[in-house]
Amino acid sequence: MNITVENLAPCKKLLRVEVDAKAVDEIFDAITKDYQKQAALPGFRPGKAPRDMIAKKYEADIKDEAKRKLIGENYRKALDEKKISAIGQPDIEEIQFGRGQVLQFAATIETAPEFQVPEYKGLPVKRETKSVTDEDVERALNLLAQQHVKYETVTRELKMGDVAVVNYTGTCDGKPITETAPTAKGLTEQKNFWVDIAPNTFIAGFADQLVGAKAGEKRTVNVDFPADFVTKQLVDKRGVYEVEVIEVKEKIQPPIDDELAKKFAAENLEKLRAGVRVDLENELRHSQRKAVRTQIIDALLGGANFELPETAVAHETRNVVYNIVQENSKRGVPRELIEKQKDQIYSSAANTAKERVRMAFLIQRIAEQEKISVTQEEVFQRAQSLAEMYQIPLDKFIKDLQKRNGVNELYDQIAHEKVLEFLEINAKIENIPASEAKS
Repeated sequence: MNITVENLAPCKKLLRVEVDAKAVDEIFDAITKDYQKQAALPGFRPGKAPRDMIAKKYEADIKDEAKRKLIGENYRKALDEKKISAIGQPDIEEIQFGRGQVLQFAATIETAPEFQVPEYKGLPVKRETKSVTDEDVERALNLLAQQHVKYETVTRELKMGDVAVVNYTGTCDGKPITETAPTAKGLTEQKNFWVDIAPNTFIAGFADQLVGAKAGEKRTVNVDFPADFVTKQLVDKRGVYEVEVIEVKEKIQPPIDDELAKKFAAENLEKLRAGVRVDLENELRHSQRKAVRTQIIDALLGGANFELPETAVAHETRNVVYNIVQENSKRGVPRELIEKQKDQIYSSAANTAKERVRMAFLIQRIAEQEKISVTQEEVFQRAQSLAEMYQIPLDKFIKDLQKRNGVNELYDQIAHEKVLEFLEINAKIENIPASEAKS
């Protein structure tokens, strides 16, 4: 076999392979013999038909199988011999192939980037020193109590902290808002709409202008749509709302006591308070670790600028776009608005994808250098945990993983976590007060 390699671009090579005619004929002969053993032709017992007849009848099938086998086997041998780490599937061009001929083919392949791994031990990071206070616990208990709040209709005027049930119609520049923003039907008209009378709820300034109103009263409310408003056509414009207050509802929050604790499966208030403290401490540790690891990732990416394989970036970009669209759909963003923002979504996704792909190569190289590996047992345990979390039978979950190449994804996830843990252990962490972290 004769092999030549040509560099087309960073992370892209052209592999030219020649296989001598003798090796080609040997494969043809072997495949023809296999057909001869299995084929049944009229007038002959299975496996007894003459070789020439078999070769003629199944000529096209034998040739296709020989081509697949010859190119597949010799492509892999060429990669091994030239020590090339290929990514994805090659683009194969057949140049010459047939019985008695030298096989010639060319493969355009993408390869892993070649780069110098930046220094990754002793990365300087800052960790905010903070602890869970009694005030944090009480604030969390209040949030739990708010989950069981009751709404009581009252006849008095609206005040801050109440809920107003309203009918409204909105205009912009004297026209229904839908003429400016066709997808904003909910901003144009609503009936029996509940508005929390609190700062910056619904549209900033809307609720404040209802304070003091009673049921049956009508008011004109003026709002300025902010620069970060979700409906881009309304940014920096003024909306005028004709609002009718239908009901005034007072929030009745239950007391924070043993009865509330029992609603959250705690024996009494003290047990609930202790459980809340543990949850807050776990959440704090998680957020501190996340902040440290974010700094580690930023430091690594900042010290490693290298070319990336186009296919890997394109594949990851599609994944990021899909996730963005799914998240927006769950939040109720209209499909039409998502379609209008597709250029911004794609641009943002492409940048995110490049960072992820670059980080994946860095993680891989660090794992190789530090001999950090993932065992089958670790992958099985992760699959078991995920199956339990999603309440899917383990056998079915594993089969689904295998169908979509999810097992490799689990390997990559665990390797990623192990390397980040290694980097965190070896980082130079400076503990700083919370006030300094915010400044």
